[in-house]
Amino acid sequence: MSKKIEGFSKLSKAEKIEWITRLHFDNPEKAQTLINDYNHSHPEIQKIHDEFIENSLTNFYMPLGVAPNFLINGETYTIPMAIEESSVVAAACKSAKYWASRGGFKTRILGTEKIGQVHFLFKGKTEKLNLFFKAKKQSLLESTSSITQNMRNRGGGITGISLRDKTDLLEDYYQLHLTFETVDSMGANFINSCLEQIAKTLEATAEAYDGFTEEENKIEVIMSILSNYVPDCLAQASVRCPIRQLEEQEGLSSREFAEKFVRAVNIAKNEPFRAVTHNKGIMNGVDAVVIATGNDFRAIAAAVHAYASKDGSYSSLSNAYIEGDEFIFEIKLPLAIGTVGGLTQLHPMVKWSMELLGNPNSRSLMEIIVVAGLAQNFAAVRSLVTSGIQKGHMKMHLLNILNQQNATDAQKEKAVAFFKNNTVSFSAVSDFLKSNP
Repeated sequence: MSKKIEGFSKLSKAEKIEWITRLHFDNPEKAQTLINDYNHSHPEIQKIHDEFIENSLTNFYMPLGVAPNFLINGETYTIPMAIEESSVVAAACKSAKYWASRGGFKTRILGTEKIGQVHFLFKGKTEKLNLFFKAKKQSLLESTSSITQNMRNRGGGITGISLRDKTDLLEDYYQLHLTFETVDSMGANFINSCLEQIAKTLEATAEAYDGFTEEENKIEVIMSILSNYVPDCLAQASVRCPIRQLEEQEGLSSREFAEKFVRAVNIAKNEPFRAVTHNKGIMNGVDAVVIATGNDFRAIAAAVHAYASKDGSYSSLSNAYIEGDEFIFEIKLPLAIGTVGGLTQLHPMVKWSMELLGNPNSRSLMEIIVVAGLAQNFAAVRSLVTSGIQKGHMKMHLLNILNQQNATDAQKEKAVAFFKNNTVSFSAVSDFLKSNP
């Protein structure tokens, strides 16, 4: 039976589910039941979910947890985290508690600039193009006035435009490079609308410009699109305390722990294979908050990892050092996020998460997110240089293994007690369940 179909998107939701399950599953009824079980019991909420994307069938749930006791710039937060990895929320909670008694996290916003580009070809002389841009720069900006009016009223808009010669990379290739302030919105739709209008004006203005010859007056726009790389939209977070306050860690004195921690971070700064995993741990914290607050975790991840390569090789996003008798641990992350628009006003749990945080503006949310990344990184490196990463991770993973093996509640209770002092592994749990039926 053919699995091809025309006009799938035009089918009703029930028809889509029937077709999918009938043609792709050995037990269509069981597959349909699972889909229906994960649809929200409240029809209006499910309707909102279904309208987020094309061809929606049901919901793919992810646990939403919270990490309390985050002291940030003197204010205490409980941070929402949407993630499936077992040890992440526990690690965040430990870091929050640890640093709350040592002055907490300090943050700064270093910039909020976002970027968009018009990519185009021009076959004439660069000098003529420069003169054209100088003469028409203002009219290019003014062509977006109706689009930018509301954003300008809120204190944002287009903050700069420049012509960039990229002919050393590709023949006849140039860019209009624009910078934006989008206040509390992530701004993707706003930026792209501005760019597309400027691109149309660019082509039309060039065609009528008498400073070009007939052969060179055609500007060919290839595309107009925002950049998710935002090296000047930065949030910084740090923790610091006297070394003596770090306390002994798994047989290490406070100073030994501080020195070993700094060496571990320096390895990640210089060894890309380690840096990738080091930064992935940071993103465990970042992405969990980004998802919980309805922001685009893919855009954030792309920007962050590009930023990690800004000096020519992939490196640690965090930095640790000893200054006199003080231990300092810090991070800078590019974070283009929003607190209005998108899912922030639509997704019920996003609205819940935002209220939990006190309905922060975009700058405050940037600060909370960068703190989550630093906290996660501290917990991971602390484990690595002391007990090892697996001890805590596998303890948290124990319930996943027990659920995979269909353990009863009584078996789970016994297993949790047993593995407090024994190494967790899939085979060890299997053996335990066999001996404790």
